[in-house]
Amino acid sequence: MGGRRVLPEPEPARPVVTALGVDEHDGTFDPVRPTVPPPGAPNVVVVVLDDLGFGSSSAFGGPCRMPTAERLADGGLRYTRFHVTALCSPTRQALMTGRNHHAVGMGATTEMATSAPGYTGVRPRSAATLARVLQGNGYSTAAFGKWHQTPPSEISPVGPFERWPTGEGFDHFYGFMACEMNHWYPLLFDGTRPVEPSRRPEDGYHLSEDLVDHAVDWVRTQRALTPDRPFFTYVAFGASHAPLHVTPEWRDRYRGEFDDGWDRLRETTLARQKELGVVPGHTELAPWPDSVPHWDSLDDTRRTLGARFMETFAGFTEHADAQLGRFVDELEALGELENTVFLYLLGDNGASGEGGIEGTHVEHRLGHGLVDDPVDMLTHLDEIGGPHSYPIAPVGWALAMNTPYQWTKQVASHFGGTRDGLVVHWPRGIADPGGLRHQFHHVVDVLPTILECAGITAPTSVDGVVQQPVDGTSMRYTFAAPDAPDRRRTQYFEMCGNRGIYHEGWTAVTRHGTPWEMVPTGSRSFHDDVWELYDTTTDPSQAHDVAAEHPATLARLQELFLAEAVQNQVLPLDDRVTERENPQLAGRFDLVGERTSVTFGAPVRRLIEETVPNVKNRSHAVVADVEGAGDGVLVAQGGRFGGWSLYVSDGRPCYVYNWFGWRRHTVRGAVALTSGRHEVRVDFAYDGGGVGRGGTATLRVDGHDVGSVRVDATVPYYFSFDETFDVGVDLGTPVTEDYAAGDNAFTGTVHSVRVDLAAAAPDHDAEGLHRRVMASH
Repeated sequence: MGGRRVLPEPEPARPVVTALGVDEHDGTFDPVRPTVPPPGAPNVVVVVLDDLGFGSSSAFGGPCRMPTAERLADGGLRYTRFHVTALCSPTRQALMTGRNHHAVGMGATTEMATSAPGYTGVRPRSAATLARVLQGNGYSTAAFGKWHQTPPSEISPVGPFERWPTGEGFDHFYGFMACEMNHWYPLLFDGTRPVEPSRRPEDGYHLSEDLVDHAVDWVRTQRALTPDRPFFTYVAFGASHAPLHVTPEWRDRYRGEFDDGWDRLRETTLARQKELGVVPGHTELAPWPDSVPHWDSLDDTRRTLGARFMETFAGFTEHADAQLGRFVDELEALGELENTVFLYLLGDNGASGEGGIEGTHVEHRLGHGLVDDPVDMLTHLDEIGGPHSYPIAPVGWALAMNTPYQWTKQVASHFGGTRDGLVVHWPRGIADPGGLRHQFHHVVDVLPTILECAGITAPTSVDGVVQQPVDGTSMRYTFAAPDAPDRRRTQYFEMCGNRGIYHEGWTAVTRHGTPWEMVPTGSRSFHDDVWELYDTTTDPSQAHDVAAEHPATLARLQELFLAEAVQNQVLPLDDRVTERENPQLAGRFDLVGERTSVTFGAPVRRLIEETVPNVKNRSHAVVADVEGAGDGVLVAQGGRFGGWSLYVSDGRPCYVYNWFGWRRHTVRGAVALTSGRHEVRVDFAYDGGGVGRGGTATLRVDGHDVGSVRVDATVPYYFSFDETFDVGVDLGTPVTEDYAAGDNAFTGTVHSVRVDLAAAAPDHDAEGLHRRVMASH
């Protein structure tokens, strides 16, 4: 191993020059050159799919046809015991740092950060990213797609930007910062600058295609300009995370294939997995949760809906894999594929059970404990996957996608939440194409694997900061040794109180919560959690709990978990979900703080909910200082599936409150605005008495009431993860169909918008919604 132990490399000594002029200088000067990479260093590509699950991809026996994954696996290696963290932000932080996720402050998603050391959501500078290390060793670096590692309070035009991709070692970034994204109307960044796609869905636009287009363009340019430098390309698709967005052509490739239901799919998937050898021949299906119905108990409406949700998921997944195929083709055409270390992570956690028992046409409803009526959803059957939907599939399919294991995303205790397929492809470094590798590994092992392949030693100091130890173990030892004994003997797991420990084939686990329970009956003490014990050397799917037979082994592993938890900053355990999304309740930095009035100039774009005044569950006013008699949006927050907008239509001022896309409450002024300057204001008088209550919105122009509307219920927790607060326009999807998507900027002038907040009522949850399913993005 070589490479630089201190990054960046020291500047060369400057020569002492005594000649007065160039004509008197005898020697020459060496030009300043970029850092030289290690000799023969390979290119590196890391690809991550979202919310996939071990039993989803055809490369691991699943029903989603993924020819690119199969192609790379047939030319490389399949890792059958590879693990992640059960949620996306923690997995990505562990991937990028090679450290356990709590040890680098990412105990949950960025939206659930607290002030506890393991949960701050802030990567310490003592854990430099893979991108920064490769960049410091002469690599060109670029990231495309989902990031979801930056503290939400820093995702604004004023930064700071050190924890954006371009501040964490990537020369270039094109993608999105949120946990999920609308694939038809995405809100994207080029570096730190917000950008809009040049096309729309009616023009054939789709985010997965766009990301690969940019990745291909970047690699072509990099090879043309700097062919002597290796590249690191990180591609993180939004697929297959909700919303499940794909065209009917891809969805309909699977028409009828899931009509037999999720129980039958588990059986056929396990049979294929055994044929492929990705699970042992004696593997059994793990138990099915009692709270999830079996397929044969569903009525025809639910079966029709369920099949369509799964067809959409599969089409969405195959479409993303096909786009990646274009990128692989480009590497091959450039002559780079042979010497590219290519890691394809088929999931950042298990498949998502957050769609609940029924699934939903609009994901945010389930996040607030609201369940769609299947009969009503059936009337929107053909919209599922399209621009007017924001769907997520029922939990039954998630359990099937995690075949043969128990449970789902969020549930870090069981393999259904933490085991995903991994494909490693490197023709120049792997001489066993199509091989299987059964060693136990974890996402923290990616960084040391790549560094060893590149001939780089992990640095001891980066940007003047001494580095904490890397927790990962390189997988390179398995490339030429399929039967090599495991080098990773121990690994802890924890998420939202669900926890487990693996040690030399044994797993001790305890599940604390159920992801798809919208309204839990009560909070359970961690001391009351029941631990299970599995011997995965004989029971690879954790199908048989042997805690009663081996109490001493269970006790020993429980003690080991506590030791790992203390060492990695896991304690204190925190099972709060919704509460942690409120910065003040969570105890993290709040950008707005105690301010009750904020004035925005125009234009303002792309402000996420955590960077603007929180108008939910309290009385408030929105005041726009405008000039001209034009049409368009003055200010809006959210989009088609929840939010509000103050706008002008046919010259008349209007206000709309959109409740989860179910109901839109609109008030319209009777008289059009005249030319000149006006104050357009809406006062929202909140009823109080809890969260999500109703209120009355009164529209005023120049101090005169022009109308009001009764809003019978409001959005209590969040409008959207992928829509924003915008002044002078409504980006993304429109809050109301009164104006078009995109082409809705106010044609007059918006001078400013002020948001005034009344004193906040005590933040309590009368219905007991202290957990919400969607928090686990």
